[in-house]
Amino acid sequence: MRVDRSVRNALIAGCAALAIGGVGFRVAVGQLRVYLKKESVSLREPLDTVPATLGAWKQVGKDSVFSDALIEELGTRSYLDRMYAVNGDPSRGVMQVHAAYYTGMIDAVPHIPERCWNANGMVMRGQPMVRRVDFDRSDWDTQQGPIQQESGRRYPTAKVKDAVTRKTSIVSMPLGDVEMTVSAFQDPRAPNETALGGYLFIANGSLTPSALAVRNLSFKLSDRYAYYCKVQFSARMPGEPDKALPKFDTMTSELMQHLLPQLMRCLPDWPAIERGETPTGDEPNKS
Repeated sequence: MRVDRSVRNALIAGCAALAIGGVGFRVAVGQLRVYLKKESVSLREPLDTVPATLGAWKQVGKDSVFSDALIEELGTRSYLDRMYAVNGDPSRGVMQVHAAYYTGMIDAVPHIPERCWNANGMVMRGQPMVRRVDFDRSDWDTQQGPIQQESGRRYPTAKVKDAVTRKTSIVSMPLGDVEMTVSAFQDPRAPNETALGGYLFIANGSLTPSALAVRNLSFKLSDRYAYYCKVQFSARMPGEPDKALPKFDTMTSELMQHLLPQLMRCLPDWPAIERGETPTGDEPNKS
């Protein structure tokens, strides 16, 4: 079959335009320092190096070890799932602390109570609430930390003591208000209790309580690397949600004061990455 010369020329011109456009697009992306594909960044320390004692809270039992099926569902092998109790006494209050780390091309949907607990047969009581996590930050240094290049805001820093070596290091704390999305549920098998789950995300050096906003923080076009860590607290308490929530707030605040600096010791040093330093640490577990 013979093709008209004008059609053939048009086809050749179109293919050439596509090729030139593709090359030009890649050149423009490189010159503008736009990163459409994110690279993985390693944890500085495994999450299970978070101390067994956080203030008045002490670990009870052993860390949960997930099956391969649960790990596949979770989407990462970098996680911590641990129970803490006041002075190690479960009768004084028990809190489950769960942290999961994701990095690189993050396409996993965060596992959050609104989705997972409903699927497991629990009934949500009301709508999720964003609640502030208030705790003492008077020992944080807000004057000497590195400055975030994009916003000009200064990262606060905190001193953290390694539970094994007892050496003290200074770590940069994340930017943003410390807030959690909290949901209340009732388990049909325990009608006199309220199950509470609260979570937040640490993503590329910033905080958010939103499972939607975490993608915006992790996938800024100017960032070469991407990570986020979901931090979740879960507890069961007697009574209705309005009575259980104030106690839950107190418990999470007490834990967060000591947990957050230890988590930041484990997570990537984001201000250093912003300065162009190559991330170092353990090989990341792919999400």
